[in-house]
Amino acid sequence: MKEEKKLISSLPNGFQDSWGNTLFLKKKLLKIIEQSFIKFGFSPLETSPMEYSSVIGNSLAEDEENPMADIFTFDDDGTDISLRYDLSVPLARFYSQNYLNLPNPYKRFQIGTVFRREKPGNGRYKSFDQCDCDIIGKFDIRQANSELINVIASTLISCGLKKSEFVISVSNRKIVQGLMDQLKIVDEKQKKKVLRAIDKLDKPGFGLKGVEELLKKERRDASGAVTKGANLTDDQVKEIIDILKIKDLKELSKKTDNSLTKEGIKELEDLFEILKLGDFADLVKFDPSKIRGLDIYTGFIVETNLNFEVKNSKGKVVDPGSICSGGEYLVTKFKGDPFLGTGISIGISRLVWCLSQKMQIEIDEQKPVLVCIMDEKYLDKYYELLNILRNNGINSEIFLESNKKLSKQLDYANRRDLNLAIICGENEFKENKITLKNLKGEKGTNQVSIPKENLINEIKKLI
Repeated sequence: MKEEKKLISSLPNGFQDSWGNTLFLKKKLLKIIEQSFIKFGFSPLETSPMEYSSVIGNSLAEDEENPMADIFTFDDDGTDISLRYDLSVPLARFYSQNYLNLPNPYKRFQIGTVFRREKPGNGRYKSFDQCDCDIIGKFDIRQANSELINVIASTLISCGLKKSEFVISVSNRKIVQGLMDQLKIVDEKQKKKVLRAIDKLDKPGFGLKGVEELLKKERRDASGAVTKGANLTDDQVKEIIDILKIKDLKELSKKTDNSLTKEGIKELEDLFEILKLGDFADLVKFDPSKIRGLDIYTGFIVETNLNFEVKNSKGKVVDPGSICSGGEYLVTKFKGDPFLGTGISIGISRLVWCLSQKMQIEIDEQKPVLVCIMDEKYLDKYYELLNILRNNGINSEIFLESNKKLSKQLDYANRRDLNLAIICGENEFKENKITLKNLKGEKGTNQVSIPKENLINEIKKLI
């Protein structure tokens, strides 16, 4: 008989399981984020995790030879379908199908899992959750983008961050687009390389020098790997680098005569005027290097980064990247006139990873009270206690083996990090009393016997 090969219990690279405090923190933050979106007037939407590959497109791709390399694609009876890599493309498809039955503008939020075949590490995974809110249809773009910035700031503060712990950076794609027109960079592939080079400015190991190399012929990283550059001239590269160094809109306006660049500058100036009417203008700064890697963006760009150290599993300080980003785009893939859209996406997995290191957020997990079984013949009474606890809104569980010693039951409670246990034997039931054990208390003073009618009040004092 052939011996059955045993499976190895492991996950594919780039995926993760969540449990314990990390998962409780994630669930807490998801509730906060959802309530924040609702507070700002966004309504919920759920879309399919899979779309036709032709709908998904290749906006994510950096590999020109294999434009779908970063997308999980499958053959479904001769039709290519793909797992969504973001929530924006499914929104565009949904809106194009249903816009006649939707309010104008349509403000939606969606929280869901996306999938990317990219290199994992430093809070990056091949599967992760995003929390998006978008405005699509017809609207005043200044007000809409200002509102999105207010959503970002309000949400992160509600999640427990201080204003000094994050910065919201904005720019406008038109600034660099105009500059490329001025420099006579007309080839579309070359334009994409320029934009993606600029987008890497804040990435570890890049900086202005790395961007300069990517704008030229090629860049060789520390491992020796070579990335083909945009192949610009030295003069073109110098012009772009000089612009990236300017952090003031008025100064930037004096440096250019290009109409498209000036249009982008004006849109940002208008945005800052609207922001002054809210509470978070002081958290927003202009940064021309914020350009976003995706090709969909047409104007306004926003990225949010943290101002405190984050470490990887080896204790090394790393850059986790943006925790919330987005921008302005046009829905042009589908038939009919293009729709204007603008939106943001919060990377909840990355946010949890960063905030879990700060230890500044308490997990509001009400640990269950453990009902121990001292004698199986009183099983009905133990379940009576269990029902009393649950009917009074107290999380509780009964030990699921009736023949285990008390020490084994308390060991289980310690492994669960529980706070309270109910320990009742024959004497307690005869006297109509309950013994409560505070598992976090000092030995000798952590156990008390109380009348059964006082059970709920006493437990509520301790939890």
